Amino acid sequence: MAAHHLKEKSMNASTVTVIGLGPMGRAMVNVYLAKGHTVTVWNRTASRADDLVARGAVLAATPAEAVAASDLIVLSLTDYAAMYAILDGVGDALAGRVVVNLSSDSPAASREAGRWLADRGAELLTGGVMVPENMVGTEASFVFYSGPRAIMDAHHDTLDVIGRPHYKGEDLGLAQLWYQALLDVFLTGLSSFAHAAALLASGGVKAEELVPYARENLDLVKLLLAGSATAIDTGDHTDHGANVTMMSATTDHIVAASRDAGIELELPKAVQSHYRRAIEAGHGRDSWTSLYEVIRRG
Repeated sequence: MAAHHLKEKSMNASTVTVIGLGPMGRAMVNVYLAKGHTVTVWNRTASRADDLVARGAVLAATPAEAVAASDLIVLSLTDYAAMYAILDGVGDALAGRVVVNLSSDSPAASREAGRWLADRGAELLTGGVMVPENMVGTEASFVFYSGPRAIMDAHHDTLDVIGRPHYKGEDLGLAQLWYQALLDVFLTGLSSFAHAAALLASGGVKAEELVPYARENLDLVKLLLAGSATAIDTGDHTDHGANVTMMSATTDHIVAASRDAGIELELPKAVQSHYRRAIEAGHGRDSWTSLYEVIRRG
């Protein structure tokens, strides 16, 4: 179907099916209902839809019925394996449909899902919602997408309801690559805060006392990001005052303090390992950004 026909069809459409009613799926349904869309829902535990039906959602009795109800099918599931478990039995209902899989998985799983759906006559957009469920549909909400550009353009306005679409290209794996990369930063940051809080707790300090200092520290990290990205992209790891040898000594001290405190050592030891391997690779006098060269080689 030509892109302009897809665009026209999407602009006239007001129906969407959401399969998977965990916290994220429920949040998306509520936003769509609030914006006046006709929403069909399906969930393995049907009772999770009770309050959504009370607000106007239509509960499908089967996955096939849910798929048949809309041209646009949004999946919010645990992983891509759940997609196969649910959609494998819907028969010809998938033909001509667009499936937007917002479940978390690997880029390889996303690409394989595209082939699986294509065999059944459906198109796939992969995506990753980059906010928690309570922020879905707000100005802060954004979603990474990848897949056929014509399909993205056709359904842009409908998808924009749940969060600003950030389209990353035709490769179906790219949305998940971006999603996992951002979560890499986010989850590691949260773990480091928990570890720092445990370290301070050994001295009788409450976590709330750490908050203002951690915020200031994260502001410093934000200031460093652009310059660090340039160094990584160009491969110029000239030291500007934070060389690997100096930073490695700091990681040794963090590990020692953690050991003395009797808390877990796994996270600081992982960071320590990055610096030690960078020194072994000859980057001792280079900027800390040279850790990238060690990390990307695995």
